[in-house]
Amino acid sequence: MKLLMLGGTEFVGRAITEDALARGWEVTVFHRGHHAPPPGTRALHGDRTAPGGLAALAEGEWDLVVDTWGGAPTAVRDSARLLSGRAGRYAYVSSRSVYSYPAPAGQGEDGPLVEGSPDAGTTAYAEDKRGGELAALDAFADRALLVRAGLILGPYENVGRLPWWLNRIARGGPVLAPGPRGLPLQYIDVRDLARWTLDAAEAGLGGPYNLVSPTGHATMAALLDACVAVTGGDAELRWTDPAPILDAGVEPWTELPVWLPEGESYDYMFGGDVTRALEAGLKCRPVEETVADTWAWLRTLDGRAPQRADRPAPGLDAEREAALLGL
Repeated sequence: MKLLMLGGTEFVGRAITEDALARGWEVTVFHRGHHAPPPGTRALHGDRTAPGGLAALAEGEWDLVVDTWGGAPTAVRDSARLLSGRAGRYAYVSSRSVYSYPAPAGQGEDGPLVEGSPDAGTTAYAEDKRGGELAALDAFADRALLVRAGLILGPYENVGRLPWWLNRIARGGPVLAPGPRGLPLQYIDVRDLARWTLDAAEAGLGGPYNLVSPTGHATMAALLDACVAVTGGDAELRWTDPAPILDAGVEPWTELPVWLPEGESYDYMFGGDVTRALEAGLKCRPVEETVADTWAWLRTLDGRAPQRADRPAPGLDAEREAALLGL
């Protein structure tokens, strides 16, 4: 297989590129040149947001294009149009954020969607991703695979959620653990996303798929217990009910990454129906493996994970945490 990876140097794109290389595929990485792609790839440079930025893609043929773009849908539109006659399939890594909010737990791929346009500039994340989907569909029709990922964790994470928990727990001492302990989580390891996406594209699948683990694949306790186990410190998880956390004005998801109290936001983020993806071969590794491998990667960076410039670094201030714990 000949893969054209649009991006391919960070987090999701890097995991997909490495998976393709491990399969023995011929991989071309098109990127801006800010980060080095994995060894063994052919690199083409260009900026999709600049006039003439796709010039390096004017020639060439590929079996599959994978695109993780999350900005202006016009970038997906222009890329997909340019490649539609020279590429077999187009896999667009979208997001479950394209569903209208609120969404009930158990909603599948046929749920209501936000408005989006392939001709739009940057608006908001959900609308941008929906516009990207429409751009891929316009150019590739049933040859377009829409990978609607939810929360993504694993090595190379540049959003900071799991790295923050690992670093916080590695520091030891009492740790504010947002309850309940058995709160079911729904996420996808980036490597499982990569494997499924390439398998599905190679099998000729098209259309939308929710791509996260089944609800309850892990719990909040399983995630944080795994962090304690791999960091080997003296951290003491102090499980705390949601009410005092919320009353103190702590922001779920951002100040306490991954965690959401039960309610509309929780159902929207952690209640997706993944039947289609499971039937199409999705397999999810244990949370303990995701945590251990992320910690091993993080240690090669002395604990300093990369952070996307367009996302605020997550995490709870130490003084606020101590106050909530009564320290």
